[in-house]
Amino acid sequence: MTAIATHHTAGTPTGADYVALDEEWSTHNYHPLPVVISHGEGAWVTDVEGRRYLDFLSGYSSLNFGHRHPALVAAAVEQLGRVTLTSRAFHHDQFGLFCRELAQLTGTEMVLAMNSGAEAVESAIKVARKWAYQVKGVPEGTAEIIVAGSNFHGRTTTIVSFSTDETARNDFGPFTPGFTVVKYGALDEVESAITPRTAAVLIEPIQGEAGVVVPPAGYLAGIRRLCDENNVLMIADEIQSGLGRTGELFALDHEGVRADLYTLGKALGGGILPVSAVVGSRAVLGVLKPGEHGSTFGGNPLACAVGRAVVRLLETGEFQERSREMGTYLHAELTKLVGQGIAEVRGRGLWAGVEIAPGGPVGRAASEALAARGVLCKETHASTLRVAPPLVITRDEIDLGVRAIAEVVRPGSV
Repeated sequence: MTAIATHHTAGTPTGADYVALDEEWSTHNYHPLPVVISHGEGAWVTDVEGRRYLDFLSGYSSLNFGHRHPALVAAAVEQLGRVTLTSRAFHHDQFGLFCRELAQLTGTEMVLAMNSGAEAVESAIKVARKWAYQVKGVPEGTAEIIVAGSNFHGRTTTIVSFSTDETARNDFGPFTPGFTVVKYGALDEVESAITPRTAAVLIEPIQGEAGVVVPPAGYLAGIRRLCDENNVLMIADEIQSGLGRTGELFALDHEGVRADLYTLGKALGGGILPVSAVVGSRAVLGVLKPGEHGSTFGGNPLACAVGRAVVRLLETGEFQERSREMGTYLHAELTKLVGQGIAEVRGRGLWAGVEIAPGGPVGRAASEALAARGVLCKETHASTLRVAPPLVITRDEIDLGVRAIAEVVRPGSV
């Protein structure tokens, strides 16, 4: 056992002590940076040794409103004093209000409450298949869903069945059939893949894990048109891109496109607890009947109370506007680094994929060097930094983060 685990460490445990504890007792399915966070507020976190860091990742968009936003903490504390779980065997006084308020915010008609983002995607897949059989008339057991290469929709066995990332897939088969993979951004491939058995097209409006990849203009509108022409559902995975991250409520809104189903998560829980949902039309979500799908914790009172507080923050439009304004500034400052260690900057709002130029540090080394400079960011793949600060970030804080990136990406700097 480690010293910290048996309480024999002299004095206060260090970050290294906690890292050793994690390494000994937790499954090694992550490779975190050696920063041990003990406190967070707004756009900043503090480690166990008292060092402060600017959070340039926001829990992969889970912390859109920053750490411990007062309105969200107050909602959670108030609900903790009342009731936290009933299961869906009973009604509770937060559930219907949460569903109504989220539906009204998103311009939809019905809410299916779940917990994690992967659960939301799995739920949308189940709903789309059932809709295909009961409404469209697809022969039982033959429904197909079109997805894009380089996608990231979660890590369940069904979802990794249609991943093109070998790390996500290797040694986890056999895989679930019923998915057709096409190239992201290639509308002609979507059109060619549609058959009478196609139930849905499942798409990220911006691919996050792939490196914050924005599709060509007209691509998402084209998918909507093809879905309408062929009686196919359009499912938008807005788990990372939604709820203000890109400067609009949904990333789809930038093209004026509406989906039949949206999967939501991450920021819906305000960075406090897992909350996810599928929202959409009554004609589609209404195919589910009692006993056909569920979750003990899905739609629990604590989750609904926090989710309602998140909805209230988004109803004002303040955070969408902050994302637009600060995002324009972030992208302008990052773009100045193109040719100075940066090859390309992609994204929308307060979300950017920063492609490190050949000859610069690999993504992991860059992330470690940024942490040493007091900025927390994380790589995706070998050469891309994902930048997704909280929507409460200021210009001065953006300047601090961009300066650190400029120092790190110069060839030979790491």
